[in-house]
Amino acid sequence: MVASLVKRGINAFVSKQTNIFTAATFIILTTIFSQILGILKYRLLVSLFGASQELGVFFAAFRIPDFIFQVVIAGALSSSFIPIFADFISKNKKEEGFKFSSALITIGLLFYIFISAIIIVFSYQLASIVAPGFSENELRLMANLMIIIQLSQVFFILGTIFTAMLQSFQHFVIPGLATAFYNFGIILGLIIFSHFLGFGIYGATIGVLIGSILFFLIQIPLLFVTGFRFSPFLVFVPEIGKLFRLMVPRSLTLVVSQVAATANVFFASFISARSLVIFDLAQTLAMAPVLLLGQSIAQASFPALSLKSSDRREFLSILTSSFNQILYLTLPMSALLIVLRIPLVRLFYGASRFDWEATVDTGLTLAYFSISITANALIALLSRAFYAMKDSKTPMIVTLLSVAANILMSYYLILINSLPIYFLAFSFSASSILGVILMSFFLNRKISLPKIEIVFTATKIFISTIVMGVAIYIPIKLLDQLVIDTTRTIGLLILTGISAVLGLMSYVFFTWLFDIKEAYYVIAVIRKFGNKDKILKQIDELIAGTKLNT
Repeated sequence: MVASLVKRGINAFVSKQTNIFTAATFIILTTIFSQILGILKYRLLVSLFGASQELGVFFAAFRIPDFIFQVVIAGALSSSFIPIFADFISKNKKEEGFKFSSALITIGLLFYIFISAIIIVFSYQLASIVAPGFSENELRLMANLMIIIQLSQVFFILGTIFTAMLQSFQHFVIPGLATAFYNFGIILGLIIFSHFLGFGIYGATIGVLIGSILFFLIQIPLLFVTGFRFSPFLVFVPEIGKLFRLMVPRSLTLVVSQVAATANVFFASFISARSLVIFDLAQTLAMAPVLLLGQSIAQASFPALSLKSSDRREFLSILTSSFNQILYLTLPMSALLIVLRIPLVRLFYGASRFDWEATVDTGLTLAYFSISITANALIALLSRAFYAMKDSKTPMIVTLLSVAANILMSYYLILINSLPIYFLAFSFSASSILGVILMSFFLNRKISLPKIEIVFTATKIFISTIVMGVAIYIPIKLLDQLVIDTTRTIGLLILTGISAVLGLMSYVFFTWLFDIKEAYYVIAVIRKFGNKDKILKQIDELIAGTKLNT
């Protein structure tokens, strides 16, 4: 019995996830695990440092290392790498694919050494450019933390390429768990080095290094199972040139989006380092549904979209199904976070060092961020649709326009009118909504989306979401303090749980009433929970029923 369970557990980790629903399910489950650890990480940070200037400096110290990593490795390499590497696999040219991967890793490591040397030498100057509103002591601390964080990036470079390779082999569990282990490493650093050994905020950066190493190491065994063996390889294979050609527009897209993220730190520094803590904590909660639902579905759909890019019927079927799933899952999350913003902030970040003013400001910032949850989730899918069609230029143009709008609005609201930090979140949301509108417009011109179907479904989901928001709000007003003592954590948890459950139940009921196909997925799981085969069969039948007649 035990041996059988162990064997099934191992098989779940090493087996392939060959359809979008299964892949998305595993990605969502591992993302939930990662998000739980991520929230625990932030809870520990707030417990140890509160909404302090020191913690704000720690968040700002990530900006330059993240900028380089996201532009060159995480986005550009993985998004351009997967279609090329998947092409090798589909043509049974695995060894050529491994040679291509070794060449890419070698080039990536050489680039890392060069960039790291620049960051280490000019760390203070870079800090003063990113956060000019910080004091001299804050800038020096930021420079020191930045160096430690940059040193950990080598493991992220390798780990991210490993993730792209494993996903090309349709392995999604281990790459998902790798992200969770990164958060676990930071938690270890906070507990051991910040709390017990008294290293202060430096303990958090040591945790980043530990987490990066774990992110890298956990993927190696399964990568060996695929047959990959790294050997330094500097010969410029033709596919490297193809990858760089695909990377250029994608890199420019990410440069623009990372400029926006850097601009947020820039503008927030003129308010205070403390305001950056509030902004980052609120953004973390608001982006959790984007990562959990939007990114998971988009990530699971990407290999299938790449393979079906030449078959318009199948491509549109996959894209529309994923689009509707994201709408169905993320719009209620926006309502949930907007209505329950204060209780959720208190539950996730409530600590003796996180005062009521910080709670209210974080709640307002969270509400403004939550307006664009669906927009950001859809951008993740629509951009991958363009990449699957080998079009990296259109997402770059759209990102450039939306980021320009974001920076102009932020400049006007923060520097000209000196408004509070939550208006920075408003700028972010407004520009994200603009981005998804533009991206949908250009994608429609390219492949002619089923507009009537999408708008009709979106309208029904939106109406159901409004009903859900009301269903959440009423018990909050009726039960808070009068029936349930929300000054205590257990009372707050009960009230939040009751309100959320009532809201979600009303949402599922109304979407079922409106005959929205995605509601049947939820009902199928509830009715046949525990019978995997029946669930998958029923969902496959429902998906088949939504195929487009083009």
